[in-house]
Amino acid sequence: MDKILSEVKGRLEERDCRLTPQREAVLASLMEKAGNHPSVEEIYVATKKRYPDIGLATVYRTLELFESLGIVSKLEFGEAGSKYEFNPEMERHYHHHLICLGCGAIMEFNEDLLEDVERAVAGRTGFKITDHSLRFYGYCQNCVKTGRG
Repeated sequence: MDKILSEVKGRLEERDCRLTPQREAVLASLMEKAGNHPSVEEIYVATKKRYPDIGLATVYRTLELFESLGIVSKLEFGEAGSKYEFNPEMERHYHHHLICLGCGAIMEFNEDLLEDVERAVAGRTGFKITDHSLRFYGYCQNCVKTGRG
């Protein structure tokens, strides 16, 4: 936690911002929910337990700031809305996601299989690729077993 706080403080200071108690409460909620891909509403509820006076607008602004600093990634999932993913390494590389159409679960797939595709696209188009994101839609093992998928 101390290492992450130090890194976040440093990134905020580079933008002439500081780690306010509200931002620290949002960060703690994100860390608590790491790997769960919470919505802004879920982050708000968790943060409100830590900092009862916080408003939803403050949580939105904090998440926007954290996203611009690479602390979180905002993931758009169509009708399921936006979800946020805490990025403890604060690197820009995205891993891939498996989205269950039955129960709405979001799972991570960390193996990068697209390096050949990136090279081919870059070679054919001259486009300098810096990152990519891939989503697979289908049904998780649970939904398949229970007949929902």
